[in-house]
Amino acid sequence: MLHIHDVRKLTGVTVRTLRHYDHLDLLMPAAKTEGGHRLYGEYELKKLQQIQFLKQIGFSLGEIKSMLQEENWEWTDSIKKQLIYVVQEQQHLHQTEILLRELMNSIALEGQDHLEAIRKLMLLMDGEKTMQDRYKEKVFNQQQMQLLDRIPRIVGHDSDSLEWIGLIGQLKEHMDRGLSDDRVQQIIRRMDEKRSEQFEGEDDFLNKLWEIRLSPEESEKMGLYPIDQDLLHFMEDAYTVFMQSKQKEKD
Repeated sequence: MLHIHDVRKLTGVTVRTLRHYDHLDLLMPAAKTEGGHRLYGEYELKKLQQIQFLKQIGFSLGEIKSMLQEENWEWTDSIKKQLIYVVQEQQHLHQTEILLRELMNSIALEGQDHLEAIRKLMLLMDGEKTMQDRYKEKVFNQQQMQLLDRIPRIVGHDSDSLEWIGLIGQLKEHMDRGLSDDRVQQIIRRMDEKRSEQFEGEDDFLNKLWEIRLSPEESEKMGLYPIDQDLLHFMEDAYTVFMQSKQKEKD
């Protein structure tokens, strides 16, 4: 027979939990000492392992009590129901993860303006995915549709998406410095390098995508994250300055 404190040391289950199980008539001690301390035998230890296992896979203490005490308990039915619940929870958690990534990336784009990030995400979520897919198929050819997978996504946690988000966020922070500012031009230079790395020779696709980007209405139809028009035009003008400077270097 093991004293309740010895059971705690052996199993890691707290004395408070063991007492709670006793009060629920879920796991009663085999006996008690003259001083009233609970004692547990081999049978109780095995039952405690069963309780902890069933608890770990998500069953409530009430369900566990019935499962272990009722002879005709429908184990298969209970396990199936628990499995369905776990799968649904996984789907919910996955969706929550997506929303958290979107919000984190949106805040980075909006220069830590949390409320604006939330507003734009809510606007983005209102879009109808089926309509967005039809719009894409109408604008882009089959080959270009495959290129859409490469564009940065607000939900993306790949290195390319995160770098694009960071660059756009930095550019927004430095708009007040002017188009020719060294830091602005460094950001544009890196954007141009990434454009070449990801979309070399795909100018037709990029031109279509940029035209859509410059139109809030068309961007919404495609399901693109709503970037401020002032920032987009600043980016376009800064890129023009960059290309002019690049041409001068060649000449």
